[in-house]
Amino acid sequence: MLNSYKKQFAELLQKTELNISIEDILNNIEIVPNNIKGDLWFPCFKLSKEFKKSPNQIAQDFVSQIDNEKVIAVGPYVNYLLSSQDLSQDLIKQINADKNNFGKLDKKNQEIILEWRQPNTHKAFHIWHLRNALVSETVSSCLRRAGYDVNALAYIWDIWAHVAKWIWYYQSFYQWETPEQNFGERAWQLYSDATKKVDEDPESYKPQIEKLQKDLEDGDKKLNEIRKETRQKCLIDFQNIFEELGCNIQKRYYESDVEKLWIQKVKQMYEDWIAIDGERGSVIMDLEEYKLWIFLLLKSTWASLYSTKDIWLAYLKKQDFPNYNKSVYVVWSEQEYHFRQLFKTLELMWFPHDKLQHVSYGLVDLKDGKMSSRDGNVVLYTELRDKLLQEANKMIKDRNLLGDKKEKIAKQVAFWALKFDMLLPDTSKKILFDANEALSFEWETWPYIQYTHARCASLIKKWNLDLSNIDFADFNEDYEKNILIHLAQFSDYISKSAEEYKPNYVARYLLDLSKLFNSYYNNTDKKIIENNSGLALVACVKQVLSNWLSILWIDSPDEM
Repeated sequence: MLNSYKKQFAELLQKTELNISIEDILNNIEIVPNNIKGDLWFPCFKLSKEFKKSPNQIAQDFVSQIDNEKVIAVGPYVNYLLSSQDLSQDLIKQINADKNNFGKLDKKNQEIILEWRQPNTHKAFHIWHLRNALVSETVSSCLRRAGYDVNALAYIWDIWAHVAKWIWYYQSFYQWETPEQNFGERAWQLYSDATKKVDEDPESYKPQIEKLQKDLEDGDKKLNEIRKETRQKCLIDFQNIFEELGCNIQKRYYESDVEKLWIQKVKQMYEDWIAIDGERGSVIMDLEEYKLWIFLLLKSTWASLYSTKDIWLAYLKKQDFPNYNKSVYVVWSEQEYHFRQLFKTLELMWFPHDKLQHVSYGLVDLKDGKMSSRDGNVVLYTELRDKLLQEANKMIKDRNLLGDKKEKIAKQVAFWALKFDMLLPDTSKKILFDANEALSFEWETWPYIQYTHARCASLIKKWNLDLSNIDFADFNEDYEKNILIHLAQFSDYISKSAEEYKPNYVARYLLDLSKLFNSYYNNTDKKIIENNSGLALVACVKQVLSNWLSILWIDSPDEM
């Protein structure tokens, strides 16, 4: 909605001697920071060379040429004053009319396929996987809200070296019954034990595992029966977790499916003189010309690597979704170099590489040091979930809530604190997760936002809102105008989150809106009670919070 006001401002700027397109003007209009007069501004720094004047003088000249009381000069900026009355009237009517659809952008008729690397069978689902799932799901939601058609895909490693190590230890050393429930936790312990065993005598054990991996890839019947049986138990565990988190995956690809086909592509690469022989019989892509060194495709044993399978996976996805406009890979940041090599290799194979996009995210570290799946220093999703549920129940045990509401709210607080704390930091950066901080009611946490939504719901429930009887002239406080401008940026944040693949913009918007509302409430609470205009603003805040929360797959609590 704010775009319409930006356009009005841009059209006024076109009346000056400014010689650029309206699109360029719009791209340079920004929100004015707090404590500076005006609501939108246009900077004049870049115009000094052309006009041979200082930015301050250019701003003053433009204001004189426009001659409109809404346009003022503030230093090197031309600032535009919005009318709170007009803005509130437009915004409240639109939010009330659109409700859950407020902020949705027009359909773009563009298809995006978005791939999660999620997770490995024969290992547990831990908090690295959790962040991948939450980033992937939220990016998908933002893209859909921004008007894109999105197909969420998962790529699951179910036959690679870790499975060979797992089966090697399972056959040679494991002596206990395998559980039917929570199999992933036991599978993770077994993998951790296998790693420790290999470290005892790597010269003896590593060749055994490499041979077993090659036998798996060559179709050994007994080994693959073990793999399939234990794989299925892992997948059941994963599906339960996905459902618990509200994750929606349209199609799954398994490493074992790709495994059957990669050799065809390698042969074709040989015939086309794209792939060449490496050291000791390995197969490589020589990318040194592009400053990407050597991309190893096959080991000397001709056992495959995930690089090999990623090449064929790209072709499979193109076959299944031939008309996609963008193929997005959501994979941790430490794989950035791999994807640069992969995309260059696909380019050399005449694959439409310009439609490929790697979205990297930072891993999750613990307070006492970096996590390592190999060393067993990880936090399992189930452990973290149960700890948060326990703490959330303690937090609300003394609340006067009827029936099963206490249990429901504790679950909301725990799950959404878990989600929010993974999404708030910049997606590309590593995070240090702290369960106690995640459950805090301070400003930078999820319970603070839940509390804000519940406060809005309580006010609306307590006082009767009559949208037919609103005096928009009542919106004369700076607190109100700040909220209105933030609400009007809703679709801008949707677009930014989608275009940059960064759900942290969603989380930050929620926090900022909650802070603005609580400042308003704490300073003008009587106004909310005494007239419909304040209550109408409360209803708008509640609706927009609810719409954002739906993007994060979070229920909106009416009580806390």
